[in-house]
Amino acid sequence: MLRVIGLLLLIPLFDIVLLVTVAIPFLGSLVTVALVVLTALVGMLLVRAEGRATLRKIQQRLAVGELPTDELIDGGLLIAAGAFFLTPGLVTDFVGLLLAVPFTRYPVRAATRRWVVRPYIDAKTSGFASGQVYVGGFPNDENGPAGPGATGPDGGPSSGSGSGSGTSFDPTEATDVDFDDSDEN
Repeated sequence: MLRVIGLLLLIPLFDIVLLVTVAIPFLGSLVTVALVVLTALVGMLLVRAEGRATLRKIQQRLAVGELPTDELIDGGLLIAAGAFFLTPGLVTDFVGLLLAVPFTRYPVRAATRRWVVRPYIDAKTSGFASGQVYVGGFPNDENGPAGPGATGPDGGPSSGSGSGSGTSFDPTEATDVDFDDSDEN
């Protein structure tokens, strides 16, 4: 996380260096300032239009009962694009443009889903949301697998589910519950 924050702080620094060393000597200070302000204004209009379109898509998806996952990621990318457009500089405006235009936002959205959203969801749900089902006990269980016929680290019966009770599952003491439909009154 600190690397991401450091990278986000280096982008405006690189932008300032680029403005001072390249843009101002070749274009002049007045033209450079006008160009930065103009790209910020045009970018914010683009983000506003794309934001409205994305909001409309979210409402359409919700109206038919679907989850608007792609649209929500697009909304987050548009917020980031707006922040990049508000930061003065040509590099940040270019990054904001990449995030604001729909056909360049698609690969960024796919990469965000793959490298940010899925790992976060997997970390929060211990892999169950992505379909990584664990067998042989609970994930991160110090006592090993628990359940019928499970063996502990010493080869004997498992010591349970790690709740500290010290009891294990005994299938002979389990009772069957019969849920039949004849109980209706």
